Parts: sequence; structure tokens; C-alpha cells
Amino acid sequence: MADAFVPHFANDVGVPAIRIGAKEFMCIGAKPPFDHPHTFLDMGGDTEIICPYCSTVYRYDATLKPTESDPKEAAWQPKAA
Repeated sequence: MADAFVPHFANDVGVPAIRIGAKEFMCIGAKPPFDHPHTFLDMGGDTEIICPYCSTVYRYDATLKPTESDPKEAAWQPKAA
């Protein structure tokens, strides 16, 4: 499982909702250095979830790839260690 990639999303643009192509992901709030604790969120059978830290609404969109978002600026890739 350590080699599994978990998509990360941020809400720097300040929109109330972000459409994403993943149901399991990390919300980081804003991009570093203004991020909140990176929180793993799992929609399960639902198509929407709210981050408990920043209140961003994430909506699943099956037309997007797991690493894609709308707005596009919300997708974030952590730098390799």
C-alpha cells in the first residue's frame, strides 16, 4: 500500500465546491505553506464530502481522471522526498 498514490487537492481559489475524479483523496486546504493538516477523505458510496478543516465541498465527477479537478488549479502534487 505504501506505493499507492493518493490524489491531493487544495482550494487556493476559494470556491465553495470542487469537482474531482477521485473518491479517496487528501484535502490540504491551501497550497503550502498555507495548508491545513493533510486530511484523508473517503466518499464511500456518496458523491460528495465536506472537508472538516476548510469546509470545501468536494463532488465526485466520473468524467475526470483521479488526479484532475475543476477548477484545474485545485489539483496538487506533493514534491517527491
